[in-house]
Amino acid sequence: MPDTAPQVYSIAAHRGFADALVAGLIPRYADPNLGLARLTLLLPSGRAVRTMTEAFVRVSGAGLLLPRMAVVGDLDLDETLGPLLDPLGAPDIPPAADPVRRWLQLAAFIAEDRPQLSGSARLRLAFDLGRTIDRLLAEEIAPDHLFGDTVGDLLGDLSRHWIDSLHLFATVQAKWLAELGARGEVDAAERRNRLFRHAAARWREAPPATPIVAAGVTSAAPAIAALMRTVADLPHGALVLPDFDLSLAREVWDELGTATAPFARGEAVTHPQYHLKLLLNRMGVNRDEVQPWHRAGLGKGPPERSHAISSLFLPPEASRAWVDLPPEKRRLAGVRLMECAHPEEEAQAIALLVREALEVPEKRIAVITPDRGLAARVVQHLRRWHIAADDSAGRPLAQTAAGRLLLLLAEVGAEQAAPVPLVALLEHPLVRAGEGRADWLDAARGLELALRGPRLAPGLEPLAALAPGAWWDDVAAILAPLLDPAVRPLSAQLDALAAAGEALCGEALWGREDGRALAVLVDELREPARELGTALDPAELPAVLRDAMDRVGVRPSYGGHPRVAIYGLLEARMTRAELVIAAGLNEGVWPAAAAPDPLLAPAVLRALGVPGADFRIGLAAHDLAGALGAPEVVLSRARRDAGGPAIASRFWLRVEALLGEDLADRHHERATLDLARALVEPEPVPPHPRPHPRPSPEQRRVRVSVTALDRLRSDPYQFYANSILRLKELDALDAEPSPAWRGEVAHAILERWHKGEGTLAVLADQELARMHAHPLMRALWRPRLLKALEWVELQLADSERVPTVIEEWGRMEVKGVELFGKADRIDVLADGTLAVVDYKTGAPPSGREVENGYALQLGTLGLMARAGAFETLRGEPVRFEYWSLGSSQDSETGFGYVTTPLLEGAKRSGIPPDEFLPQAEYFLHDALDKWISGDTPFTARLNPDAPGYATYDHLMRLDEWLGREG
Repeated sequence: MPDTAPQVYSIAAHRGFADALVAGLIPRYADPNLGLARLTLLLPSGRAVRTMTEAFVRVSGAGLLLPRMAVVGDLDLDETLGPLLDPLGAPDIPPAADPVRRWLQLAAFIAEDRPQLSGSARLRLAFDLGRTIDRLLAEEIAPDHLFGDTVGDLLGDLSRHWIDSLHLFATVQAKWLAELGARGEVDAAERRNRLFRHAAARWREAPPATPIVAAGVTSAAPAIAALMRTVADLPHGALVLPDFDLSLAREVWDELGTATAPFARGEAVTHPQYHLKLLLNRMGVNRDEVQPWHRAGLGKGPPERSHAISSLFLPPEASRAWVDLPPEKRRLAGVRLMECAHPEEEAQAIALLVREALEVPEKRIAVITPDRGLAARVVQHLRRWHIAADDSAGRPLAQTAAGRLLLLLAEVGAEQAAPVPLVALLEHPLVRAGEGRADWLDAARGLELALRGPRLAPGLEPLAALAPGAWWDDVAAILAPLLDPAVRPLSAQLDALAAAGEALCGEALWGREDGRALAVLVDELREPARELGTALDPAELPAVLRDAMDRVGVRPSYGGHPRVAIYGLLEARMTRAELVIAAGLNEGVWPAAAAPDPLLAPAVLRALGVPGADFRIGLAAHDLAGALGAPEVVLSRARRDAGGPAIASRFWLRVEALLGEDLADRHHERATLDLARALVEPEPVPPHPRPHPRPSPEQRRVRVSVTALDRLRSDPYQFYANSILRLKELDALDAEPSPAWRGEVAHAILERWHKGEGTLAVLADQELARMHAHPLMRALWRPRLLKALEWVELQLADSERVPTVIEEWGRMEVKGVELFGKADRIDVLADGTLAVVDYKTGAPPSGREVENGYALQLGTLGLMARAGAFETLRGEPVRFEYWSLGSSQDSETGFGYVTTPLLEGAKRSGIPPDEFLPQAEYFLHDALDKWISGDTPFTARLNPDAPGYATYDHLMRLDEWLGREG
């Protein structure tokens, strides 16, 4: 190889890397007959290949044979480079180990050392351990370095946690290396290193006759740096760096640090040029040897922008120069700042910017953000104008339809057919899609209604009585294999999930891009799991699958707008657009929070020469510097996120500081924000009035229950909504046991006990079993319930009263209106008079509520008993009692007490016994005259101090008029 200076070039940020690169490649390497077909381009990613292909089409303006493009780091690099590597495939380089098999095998090794960890915890730790192995391999750090003097000297300063983690890592890595040796394989990262070294050695010995150019590669891994140096030394080779700052002053370049391993404290690793300095150092190239590419890109930004970008990211000492920085060094013309209130407003404003820019013919727009949630919001907002913008970073597989269905199947098995995952599964859009889905949904929704309320006992058997027979039999047959709670092979569980998914969805499960990605994941996971015998508790399967799916990005295959792109940071590298919107500029998002390695302490990594967590901040800064080179740039952030106030990104703060208060104010984008707010802010409307519906006389003539009578007097609107409109509240799925549910169980037990059908304990077990109560709820509530019921038994044991009416319905007509109600219990006293008893599982009504006519149940039942509304007895009620099953210090069992609204004994408040029924009759007639027979409006919250429910607050739009009634 000739002894010449390495051919290393730089394209400034403002020039647009891809277009400027192509504009220089064509005159340098194009052949009149073959075009660029003899050229080989080494690119950093698959996305870069697509970007360069588009750039060739734009710049050439005519037909052109494209160069061969290979992705650096591809496992098939030897095959991609083809005849340039001789012999093809480098036979001395072992094959790469399957990454999924490695993951499962590492988890098995971890289980040997830490058997107390759950299966999902072992698999999560195994994935982290594999990433740490790859980090060390990328830096070509041998395993024995962990036991060298450098690391050994640190052990005394490390906490026990880090020492244990280091021991675990070393132990598992040693077992894994032995496994690789036995199988004749190497890790994928190690194989790439060997391929790079092989290519570098081969090209040094026999330089290819055809040109090779590496472009956009910024990784500073030693093997890649060696390959880049070889490419730069080839007779027809070159390395082109993106956004390398040739204008950076020498003293600033020196302030970045030495950029050599081991990395010393104080290195400016967060600077966007630091990783490029590290690459040049490992290549053995001096900064002065880097030349400008001297080819203008299409749609380039202003040249002075590069000076401002350089000034923007100055390290601490050099940033003191901001005070005396001349205007041309801080000029950011074409850059706007957009500070939004919250992420939804930010997404709306970004969508408006995109929509506005599309009015300009051929203008390209790129939205760049590491926040996937924000990207998804932007995509949805653009649909308002029928703009299909695909997020090239993709959606996690777990958030797609196919991925979610498999997770729901796993959750149904893990939670033993709990209501929420079961209903979500049966109503999933992929299930029974097409003909017959309407009937399927009718049956599924019927089951959903039956399942509302507290969770039933686990398993499929309790559900059989709630669902249509033949339909449920088919569902149960599909789901039954998933509900085995025993620890089973992971491969068998995946087989069961796939079979159940196909039975429910058919080919629709695998037919789209998310289904194809899911099929690949299942196949990649199933075969190694079967080979290794990986077993897992089914309760942990959803967490394991979710972790695996979150690592798989699903990208749409086609359909996006040709001039709109939404990128993550990796996907955005090398791209160019006339308008770039860099969004999500909050700390913890861009840049992402620096997460330490979970296994090796930062001090250990630093001693080994591995770049620390802050190194990624420098990469994020470089991504922003590249984005700032576009002709038009909008930087956006939200002041709040889902968790509360958000902190502006350090990059955002630097832009404001560089511009200064006056200039920053001029750069803020306000017109778009005003329009975004106007889109979601409705026209001012007068406050909603307090509802007071007046139904017709025919609508008013409804049956009135004794319990609804209280609601009629306290809040007529609630009576109107419940009894006239017949709007009933639905319980939530898997709801906590409500007072009504607990009361239903207690009343059923007491009814059967009074009828002599068994002991309280036996009847309680039977009723809870009949209702298929969940074992946990049964275990927590049954002892308390039995203590309260035992108190009832003790109260009646020595009493002379005779319970005669037990849970019996009664009816009577008052002023032409049917009044009905169910008496919990009516006792016949020794003198033949009656005692009306109402059981309460909670606190009974207060005396004031009864006096004001808001708790009329006891009095109304007494009127009904006196009028013979109950077939089994008639008499004069003289006692009215609430028997509460709540806790009581005075009770023998700790639960149960009796109260009465009557004024008797030493009580200071209450209604005199001889006035109780007349008062109840007055309130009854008054209510019927006003609202049932009369035309009084059903005014909402007529008596604000009366007890009530919030069931219909949203229907009456309470918050819109409460406090403005006058």
